[in-house]
Amino acid sequence: MDLISRIGQHFQDSAQTKLDASEMLAAPIAQAAELMVGCLLGNGKILACGNGGSAADAQHFAAELVGRFEMERQGLAAIALTTDSSILTAVANDYGYPAVFDRQVRALGQSGDVLLAISTSGNSASVIEAIHAAHDNELHVVALTGRGGGEIAGLLRDTDVHICVPSERTARIQEVHLLTVHCLCDGIDCLLLGVEE
Repeated sequence: MDLISRIGQHFQDSAQTKLDASEMLAAPIAQAAELMVGCLLGNGKILACGNGGSAADAQHFAAELVGRFEMERQGLAAIALTTDSSILTAVANDYGYPAVFDRQVRALGQSGDVLLAISTSGNSASVIEAIHAAHDNELHVVALTGRGGGEIAGLLRDTDVHICVPSERTARIQEVHLLTVHCLCDGIDCLLLGVEE
């Protein structure tokens, strides 16, 4: 095995996937950033959830908003629903794992808030339940998916935003999801701070 060539191929595949996705995803990413800014300006908050690598993306997003991305500004209201081990384990134990985000969205989400729902396959049961809870509580949903969007694609409403990476490979989808998180953070900052360039 030529490991150097294999690594190089990963870089090429990742770059090509991002380039292929850029034209398709730019508009929904911009729409999502505008939706999130409207939420934040209305004293709302953004709740983020996902499993595994998607949990890491949810936490990364919340950290960039509460802390800062690249520009200095006040902290913005964002909560990753993936971080409280006591809530996660209590809810999973008492209600089953699919309820771990659902219960939190129902407890914390209010009309006008936004749920950032991340699932590479679009079929994660816990994320699907969170979307149902978000709709019940009148939250908007921004869904980050891949592989055609899976079951999540059929759940979204006209007022939601679907950012679906055109790839079947989990690693490539996750790489575009991370770039999307950074685009969202940058877009939010530009809209809030009035950046022209």
